[in-house]
Amino acid sequence: MPATATLTARALLLDMDGTLVNSDAVVERYWRLWAADHGLDEASVLKVVHGRQAHATMAVLLPDRPAAQNLADNQWMLERESTDLDGVVPVPGAPAFMAALAGLPHALVTSADERLARARMDAAGLPIPEVRVTAERVGVSKPDPEGFLKGAAELGFAPGDCVVFEDSEVGIAAGRAAGMRVVGVGPRAAAHAPDAHVPDLERIRIEPRPDGTLRLHVSA
Repeated sequence: MPATATLTARALLLDMDGTLVNSDAVVERYWRLWAADHGLDEASVLKVVHGRQAHATMAVLLPDRPAAQNLADNQWMLERESTDLDGVVPVPGAPAFMAALAGLPHALVTSADERLARARMDAAGLPIPEVRVTAERVGVSKPDPEGFLKGAAELGFAPGDCVVFEDSEVGIAAGRAAGMRVVGVGPRAAAHAPDAHVPDLERIRIEPRPDGTLRLHVSA
């Protein structure tokens, strides 16, 4: 992967946790509690929790557990995480990145539900995009591409015209399955071969072009 790259897109699709907002402290706090309650090794659990909806992660960790129990625990987590915002901060460069996107085609595509997405974006001091694909709006969690395809459709662009910003293995896989290019953000993304990778959003410059395209200057 080159140290610098330039990508051209017509729209950007943005993951939230780990990409725009650093919520690792609160995410890991509740997953540690859940792992202890179920006799699972915390370190092993924390390796797979990022990117998916919680019930989908639980299904991976406890494949024989009834789906109804996973959904109930998922709701328990959402309710607590929506009010526990201790440690939620913007990813470096996220405020300027979001300001540069004002008026340009972009959407939030997150495994959080609407309430949690609003709470974390507000806690990080970031504007929430007008177009949002949250957990309630998809039938299948990442790594399924449904969320990204829905985001592209709502913005009115073909998948190939969109660039995804993601931090997790399952998110990168979802973007790729949607037929989109992916910019990986942060340390988790580096191991999963995104089209370009940055340690944070301070390394991205967005250049709107007269033809309506967006030129993304990426400095690793």
